[in-house]
Amino acid sequence: MTKNGKIIKGIGGFYYVDADDGIYECKARGNFRKLGLTPTVGDNVSISINDNAENTIDKIFERKNILVRPPLSNIDLLFIVSSVLDPKFNTTVTDRLIAVAEHKNIEPVIVITKADLSDECNEYADIYRSAGFDVIIVDNTMGTGADEVKSKIAGKICAFTGNTGVGKSTLLNNIFPSLNLKTGETSKKLGRGKHTTRHCELFKTDGGYVADTPGFSSLEIERYEKISKEDLPYCFREFLPYLNNCKFYTNCSHTCDKGCAVVQAVNDGKISFSRHESYVTMYNEVKDIKEWEKK
Repeated sequence: MTKNGKIIKGIGGFYYVDADDGIYECKARGNFRKLGLTPTVGDNVSISINDNAENTIDKIFERKNILVRPPLSNIDLLFIVSSVLDPKFNTTVTDRLIAVAEHKNIEPVIVITKADLSDECNEYADIYRSAGFDVIIVDNTMGTGADEVKSKIAGKICAFTGNTGVGKSTLLNNIFPSLNLKTGETSKKLGRGKHTTRHCELFKTDGGYVADTPGFSSLEIERYEKISKEDLPYCFREFLPYLNNCKFYTNCSHTCDKGCAVVQAVNDGKISFSRHESYVTMYNEVKDIKEWEKK
């Protein structure tokens, strides 16, 4: 008997597939290895249900998108969670995550937590709202903002990411108490949180799925999610109206070039200085990388 479903967890070579009548434990067929394919959490698959043998994943349907680390596919929304303090909001880390989401055709939503600790959350919110993003300010101690996040999840496949200690698991517990995810306190000595999520797993809820994504920090992005210098400007959506207006637009790096419309927009206050600063940092990291070095 064959069924279609979605992989919601993968551990030790076993994959757990959510089908219309339940969750099935499966192994992947060997031919995937020959094709250079590895089943990934979020994959839509066809499986065989076997009475006297292991259930098998027979086909992986075309993916909408995929993240490399942690491996997660077919994402609609990426909630980028950053705390205003403890740890302090880092615009560069946030902008890296946004750029990866844009590059993968995933809609980013900015969530700023620990609003009870500082009024600076409104300043950061203004930066990203003016760039064209949805921003939600959250106070996990009071549960405020959780309903606004929940309203965006219905019917979608969503991931929550950000550096450890920013309150991802606490937020998810406020939205869906039944998840009962483990949470960890921020290390005062290191200024970062302890890892509390060990594997990537989709949780079914509200007609969609949510994932708490471990290890998807700025360090992982630098290692696994490089964006070419040619593609990078298109990952900053507020740059788009200006990209073809540069004096030497075919060769413009949009960093400090003479006659650059993006730089002029920054000087005119139409593009946030911190967003452009993040772009310049990312551009300088990839500008000299050759195509063969990306493989």
